[in-house]
Amino acid sequence: MKGTATPGLSRREFLAGASAVGGVAIASAAAPTQITTMAPFEKLPPYGNNTLPAGVKPRLVPNVNGLTVNMLEAGAQGRPLILLLHGFPNLGYSWRKVMPAIADAGYYVVAPDCRGYGRTVGWDRSWDADPTPFLTLNMVRDQIALVYALGYRKAELIVGHDQGQLMATYAAIVRPDMFLRLTTVSGQGGAPPSFPFAGTERKPAYTAAELDAEFAKLNPPRRDYQEYWASKQADDDMKHMPQSMSDFFRAFYYMKGGEFPGNQNLTPLRPMPTAREAAAENARMPEYYVMRRDRGMPATMVAFMPSKEYIANCKWFTQAECDVYGQEYAASGWTGALHNYRHRRTAFPANIAEQLTFSGRTIDVPAQFIAGKQDWGANRIAGGAEGAGKTGYTKFRGVQLVDRAGHWPQEEQPEIVSQQLIGFLKST
Repeated sequence: MKGTATPGLSRREFLAGASAVGGVAIASAAAPTQITTMAPFEKLPPYGNNTLPAGVKPRLVPNVNGLTVNMLEAGAQGRPLILLLHGFPNLGYSWRKVMPAIADAGYYVVAPDCRGYGRTVGWDRSWDADPTPFLTLNMVRDQIALVYALGYRKAELIVGHDQGQLMATYAAIVRPDMFLRLTTVSGQGGAPPSFPFAGTERKPAYTAAELDAEFAKLNPPRRDYQEYWASKQADDDMKHMPQSMSDFFRAFYYMKGGEFPGNQNLTPLRPMPTAREAAAENARMPEYYVMRRDRGMPATMVAFMPSKEYIANCKWFTQAECDVYGQEYAASGWTGALHNYRHRRTAFPANIAEQLTFSGRTIDVPAQFIAGKQDWGANRIAGGAEGAGKTGYTKFRGVQLVDRAGHWPQEEQPEIVSQQLIGFLKST
């Protein structure tokens, strides 16, 4: 396997100097404690750790825009292609439960670990790495290169969950000839940002700094989770957790899932005219979204660990499945996932500059949005999940709400999500 990275080297320098020995890429011996190779993964069970459904299997695909991509696949290659993109902090593994039904419907379906995640290698793992490879357009190029590497020139459907929706949405904007349909899951997606037209510019009612100052005045003082994930503190916290990685994912999935008490009977956030009012309105959400100011994410999750009884009886996210996430992130680390979070956010100037290239463009392929009814992530903007698709789309086909699902509908209610995806394919 090729494509490991050394913090002290550029990606080009590393790839030029690495050599494949026994299927493992070995970088320069200098500063060995700084080097990440595939060796940690070789100590683990096969990807999925015997939890993959029948017919779903892992595969490595080399030479994908500088990456060796680890992905799951189902169905016979040569059938129409479906591409599933995961969000933060997930893996291609998160799509395992919907893949058999899509394959049975006559498709070849793949779900990669995206750049920075899991067993996909070939990117710089240092915190101060060049952000350019993690900007939106290069992440889209990753998907174009993967489609080509698999011997295709088009995908019948691209699906993006959470942050994966940004890649999927821009794939549809940039290459509608290649990505023929779009589904976003848990994150709505929409048209690109735009330059001011004819001198008119809409400015926000308050700045992020003003909102943060009001969060600090709440009792207890709070902060926005997105600002936290983009910070160096987050990278340090995830390297020094008080709990095991599996326990972190157990609490994390529980707190953002459909069964968490704080996600029941939610109503979408209302737009507020001032930062002070907005801070109070946002504080209605669970502490994952508006964190206590004196806690990082690991400490937040410790406070919301579900009971042993819940864990033993949880059918949609078994302990064996939870352990897959735990072992994969323990081996890969979080820095790559945080690269994605930091550099593809709407607050990152270089990313906005790229997206402004497409000012005025609409999404012109058939599109739909799938969201869990118990997901705050889909209800953080005015109108909530049901307000999706009203602007920026020319062929929007509707919102599909999934009951008894939070932020992970493809894992919580895979049968329903599978039916929605297949129905969308057949009807468009």
